[in-house]
Amino acid sequence: MKAVRIHAFGGPEVLQLEEVARPVPAADEVLIRVYASGVNPADWVARQGGNDVLRPYLKLPMILGWDVSGTVEEVGSEVTAFQKGNAVYGQPGFPGDGSYSEYCVGKANRFARKPKNISFNEAAGVSLAGLTAWTALFEHGKLQPGQRILIQGASGGVGSFAVQFAKAKGAYVIGTASASNIDYVKQLGADEVLDYRNQKVVELVRDVDVVLETSPVRDNAARLKAVAVLKEGGTLVSVNVDFPFNDEVLAALTSKQAHGVLSVNQPKQEWLTEITQLIEQGQVKVFISKVYPLKQVAQAHRESETWHVRGKLILEIRKDGEPL
Repeated sequence: MKAVRIHAFGGPEVLQLEEVARPVPAADEVLIRVYASGVNPADWVARQGGNDVLRPYLKLPMILGWDVSGTVEEVGSEVTAFQKGNAVYGQPGFPGDGSYSEYCVGKANRFARKPKNISFNEAAGVSLAGLTAWTALFEHGKLQPGQRILIQGASGGVGSFAVQFAKAKGAYVIGTASASNIDYVKQLGADEVLDYRNQKVVELVRDVDVVLETSPVRDNAARLKAVAVLKEGGTLVSVNVDFPFNDEVLAALTSKQAHGVLSVNQPKQEWLTEITQLIEQGQVKVFISKVYPLKQVAQAHRESETWHVRGKLILEIRKDGEPL
């Protein structure tokens, strides 16, 4: 099968399209015939050699990609939830058995049925960013209907889903974005959108229950401003797990009897199934920025590295509707 592998850490030039052996699913795994793969910042961070969180898990050579849609080609002996031909999406094995390939394997409990009303390309943009947002909002943020949430970086991959999930669950959503993305974030359903460059958020927002940091900026001074807008007993959740809260931020949280959490993506099938339902009900949409063929993976990485992508970047491995 064709797959994109890296044999050394570095820039986009280390991405190599090669012929490799098709993986074989273990007893609790499924083999996926890949139609599309999402491109996420985690991919190029791993390509560069990883951060403090990822680095211990990275072994060369490695197939990148942890966001996939396709059909089940084969099931392991212990798998009962799926059968050959099911259209699914989810997260393949990490690290190494990535989705930049014609086939990949992953644990069956990290997959769910693909929403019927979206394409394979759209579905490939959901799992990693969507489950990162879901874990942060509901597992760690404990967001409840009627609560107020500030989502920083609301136009990005994780932020876009966070806005929609929070609205679908009945929260009042305030998002921050650049001026060029304000209308987009309003389209996602945010109740208020602030221009983080030209408006002083800390003066305009007060007493929110949850602040969700999805912006890629690693800045504890900015986190202090986030704590300032929290209500007493509120929660600051960050998906930037490689950048711990410093002592000053921890002290500020303590003074408000607030909580600070670094939120790690949890690829739970039951959450992904709930996301499927929201998509099929029309409450959540998937916004695709650009679709690349597999051979243009380096260009996709370069675009992702700008941090200015609105929505999702996708690698198309097979055309939607291609016969089995």
